[in-house]
Amino acid sequence: MRGKIKSNMGFKTNISKIHYDKNAKGRFFSLLKFCSYFYAVGSGLKNRLYDKGVLEPQKVAAYVVSVGNLTTGGVGKTPVVAQIAQYYIEKGEKVAIVSRGYGSKLSNKNINVISNGERIFFNAEMAGDEPFWLGSNLKGAYVITSKNRYKAAKYAIENFGITKIILDDGFQHRKIHRDLDIVLIDSEMGFGNENLLPAGPLREGLEAFKRIDKLVVVSKNTDHERAEKYAKIMGKKLKKETFVCYTEPDFVYNIFNVEEKLPQSSQVLAFSAIGQPRQFYNFLKDYNVVKTVDFDDHHNYIQADIEELRKLGIKTLITTEKDAGKLMNLELGGLEVFALKLRTKLDLPKLLG
Repeated sequence: MRGKIKSNMGFKTNISKIHYDKNAKGRFFSLLKFCSYFYAVGSGLKNRLYDKGVLEPQKVAAYVVSVGNLTTGGVGKTPVVAQIAQYYIEKGEKVAIVSRGYGSKLSNKNINVISNGERIFFNAEMAGDEPFWLGSNLKGAYVITSKNRYKAAKYAIENFGITKIILDDGFQHRKIHRDLDIVLIDSEMGFGNENLLPAGPLREGLEAFKRIDKLVVVSKNTDHERAEKYAKIMGKKLKKETFVCYTEPDFVYNIFNVEEKLPQSSQVLAFSAIGQPRQFYNFLKDYNVVKTVDFDDHHNYIQADIEELRKLGIKTLITTEKDAGKLMNLELGGLEVFALKLRTKLDLPKLLG
């Protein structure tokens, strides 16, 4: 890979680089670390109030599974959420996925039904890239966004007869009771520099491990040996039942025609707006990636972004499926855009049993 370009990186992307730099230092990092103490006080106080029973999670009349993580974005929750939903759908359950709807243009003060399992009611920009991807890739599951997960879950149960609620990114959202807490860890990135936000990627201290029911190590590598070893280490250390989710590239397809596959060794420009772009680019080793462009996580593309990509002089582009959903209404004239389809393998009967 040559000619790597990162001119579209914004503040969020630069902060993410610090989060995963174990040797981070300097005045700016010191300032971030100072701010982390205030974050720790707020997060710690909230958790202590729940742990001591001063605050109590609210129960709903359905089985609730939370899929979350201890670090900020890019772990790989969305495909796991989709797999769990599909598993329950095939068992005859009525499933709703409840998400905060981060990055959407819809007000998450409301309860927004993004998909009813058959039809998607909003585009990616309005719904948010992850809820839109879930609605596009799952048949039979409601996808709902709201800041208030309890009210959203209750609404889904009362209006749609839902029997299984899946909380997408729900580990830190303790207002709603869950029957199963699943937490994901990235086998490659781990806990980064092991600092709390904003100095590091940790959303709460490692004492939160005691709340986990089951741990999933997400392997984003075609060689899964490291993930398997890491899972064994974490399982023994934490005394938690631990699984490996095997994530691998499947095929690359034209975003407007899934039947059109991109031949291997094609010369391409790869771009993305995700939490951990390096792992996405590593999956493209069968292609001649001559340039990469990173946008901030959850970036909503505009026509000017397409014009900037066009100026780089490469006509064939590859992006992620979540990014692809936000390009559909833009004029791509002269550019062919393909998306990488991933496949995941996870022992769901054992994980959910």
